Amino acid sequence: MNRRRLFTFISLIIATAVSLIVGTTFLNQRPQIADANNKLLISAAASLKESIADIQPAYSKAKRNITVNYNFGASGALQQQIENGAPADVFISASKKHMDVLQSKGLILPETRRNLLNNRLVLIVPQKVVGITSFEELTSPKVKKIAIGEPRSVPAGQYAEEVLKNLKILAEVQPKFVLANNVRQVLSAVETGNADAGIVYITDAKISKQVKVVATAAENLHSPIVYPVAVLKTSKNVPAAKDYVQFFSSNEARFLFERYGFAMAK
Repeated sequence: MNRRRLFTFISLIIATAVSLIVGTTFLNQRPQIADANNKLLISAAASLKESIADIQPAYSKAKRNITVNYNFGASGALQQQIENGAPADVFISASKKHMDVLQSKGLILPETRRNLLNNRLVLIVPQKVVGITSFEELTSPKVKKIAIGEPRSVPAGQYAEEVLKNLKILAEVQPKFVLANNVRQVLSAVETGNADAGIVYITDAKISKQVKVVATAAENLHSPIVYPVAVLKTSKNVPAAKDYVQFFSSNEARFLFERYGFAMAK
C-alpha cells in the first residue's frame, strides 16, 4: 500500500470514529432533553393534597408522557420559595393574596391565572368531645388550646382570625392559640388531642374520622376563600403546564374536587 492510499485509509478510519462519537453523544443527549420537557412540578396548598392525589391517575391516563411531582405546603411558604427561585411550573394557592404578590413581581404568566376552587371554614373538635357547638364557645374556660394556622403564612389562619375578630372574641381567645405551619398541622393537633379545638377547611375535616365539625363560619365573617391557579413564568415547559391547569376543568377533576368538599369557582 503506497503512502497516498495509506493516508486515505487512515483518514477514513478517523472520520468514521469521529462520526460515531458525535452520533452517540447526540443520541445520549436527546432523551435527557425529552425527560426535562416531560416533567412538571406543582406547588400547591396543603389542603389540596388528597384531592389532587385522586385526580393524578386520571391526568396520567390522559397524558402518559408527562411526569408530575408535587410540593405541598402553606401558601405563604410556597410563595416565598418561588420568590427565592425554587423551581416550579404551576402554583395553586389557598388565597388570592399570595398569588397577587407573585403577579405583582412578574413571576406568573397573568393570562394563565384563574380562580379554581372555593372552600368553607369550620370549627372542629375531637370526635368524643361534647359541649362545644359554636365559635363563641371558644371563650369557655374548658377550651384551653385552639389550633389555627399561622396567619402570616397560612390562609386558613388568616380567615380564622377574621372570623374571630368579626365575632368580637379574638382578643379573648388569642392567648389560647396553638399556631401551626399549615392547615394539616391544625387538623393533626386536634386529632391527637394537643388542641381542644381547631379551625380548618371543610375539606380537611372530611378526610379525618377522628374529628367532627361543630360549626361552619358564615361567609360574611371572612374574606372569600378562593384558590387561584397560574403557570409560573420560570416554567421549563409552559405548554404542558397550561395543559395541566386546563385539565382541572375536566369532568373527572370537577367530580373529584366536589367529592372532597370543594366548590368550583364561578
